[in-house]
Amino acid sequence: MASHIALRRVPEVLESAAVRALPPATRYILRGDAAVRARAEATLGLAVPASPCRAAVSGEQAALWLGPDEWLLIVSDSAAQGLSGALGALPHSLVDVSHRQAALLVHGPQAEALLSAGCPLDVGAGAFPIGMCTRTMLAKAEVILWRTEAQAFRLEVWRSFLAYVGQVLAEAARGV
Repeated sequence: MASHIALRRVPEVLESAAVRALPPATRYILRGDAAVRARAEATLGLAVPASPCRAAVSGEQAALWLGPDEWLLIVSDSAAQGLSGALGALPHSLVDVSHRQAALLVHGPQAEALLSAGCPLDVGAGAFPIGMCTRTMLAKAEVILWRTEAQAFRLEVWRSFLAYVGQVLAEAARGV
């Protein structure tokens, strides 16, 4: 189950004052019922949201609700290994997707405008408050969008689309 985080590189992306690549992280997709969610919470010491489109954070760990029985976990390898053992015989799926995804931080007073240039959702604070997350599209790429602060969003992007998403955001920055 080791994800070998030291071997991963973040693909190059056009960075700006409002967009930057985040360092590699260990990511797992957890699928299961309420008993799996409760066991994951107890094992990780991290709330695993039961409410739609919400994220929970504890230190460097995070759990993002992606569906009624699906969460993106951003946790350490050792935490995930402990979780795998704790889930034992409970019907569940725990898959390392660290190699598949990379993350961008879109931040600053232009963050909402940059995302709105390619995202069909209303990302204004009233409709998309801090702690909200969802799968959506940014131009032609599927992303997981998570508002982490008033003027900051984390985008989880498939590695193969990272440069494209960076270019879309750079182009949007020219018009803002």
